[in-house]
Amino acid sequence: MDARPVNLTEALATFDDVYSPRIVASVNDYDVRIAHAAGDHVWHVHDDTDEFFLVLDGRFDIALRTADGTERTVTLRRGDTFVVPKGTEHKPSAPNGASILMFEPSGTRSTGDRHEGEIPHHVDSTTGHDLT
Repeated sequence: MDARPVNLTEALATFDDVYSPRIVASVNDYDVRIAHAAGDHVWHVHDDTDEFFLVLDGRFDIALRTADGTERTVTLRRGDTFVVPKGTEHKPSAPNGASILMFEPSGTRSTGDRHEGEIPHHVDSTTGHDLT
């Protein structure tokens, strides 16, 4: 076990990729991930887990879609948190760029268990990358 503090500002400065989360810590069976966000992600759903977001910088929008197709958007700014409940279709976006922290079970794919359409080139469908 490597028990060293991680400075999130410094960690975010080590990479530029958007929607390509880096694992900064593990807590029990959960990953703490950070990512840069810019533009649109993809509509997706995590069938069996909630997804926690904390905005570290910028503005981060999360469009939510109910089972009947109704959509609404939650706008988050620096310091805001939001939990997308399991089974809820959602599409993150950051019109002007943002940095986020996510907390989710290890092995959770960034594009969910199901996603809508093709995955855009700028979205990394991953379970997270080690912070180097």
